[in-house]
Amino acid sequence: MNIKEKITTFIHGFIMYDYILFGVVFTLFLLFIILSIVLRKKLGLSIFILLLAFVILLAGPTIGYKEMHKYLFKNSITLSSQKRLVFTPAIVVKGSVKNESKLDFKRCVITAKVHKVSKNVLKNYIYKFKIIKKMSIVEDNIPKGETRYFKLIVEPFSYKRDYNITLKASCK
Repeated sequence: MNIKEKITTFIHGFIMYDYILFGVVFTLFLLFIILSIVLRKKLGLSIFILLLAFVILLAGPTIGYKEMHKYLFKNSITLSSQKRLVFTPAIVVKGSVKNESKLDFKRCVITAKVHKVSKNVLKNYIYKFKIIKKMSIVEDNIPKGETRYFKLIVEPFSYKRDYNITLKASCK
């Protein structure tokens, strides 16, 4: 998937609240620009308001989108069990995802990431970013308040040492 397809998919996934957020941020940006022009006699205050306008324009949509989606599509994911298969280089991960929001989920992408483990705390932190293997599944149509159980197979997995599995669910 190239960058153009990723951006197109992201834009097509917008909901009404996203457009409202972007509209409010742009309106705030314009209001601060106008206020900065009106207060041009007070140069220090005018420059501060102008910088604030650009910070709102750049940070507002990003932070607002993340926080709004965290609130609107709240979920909890639980790892029930993990089992390494003996005759096949794979791990079977079982768990559940619960819809804790006030909206129904149309689509939930559940991702399992496997990373190394060390007794060193600093190495453990770094290993969380160095993923050995990553697998995802999609669960469709999860009504509000429902818990959906899933089974995910991480394969091929030939790592022989100790490892941890991290689960993440991105729902819309």
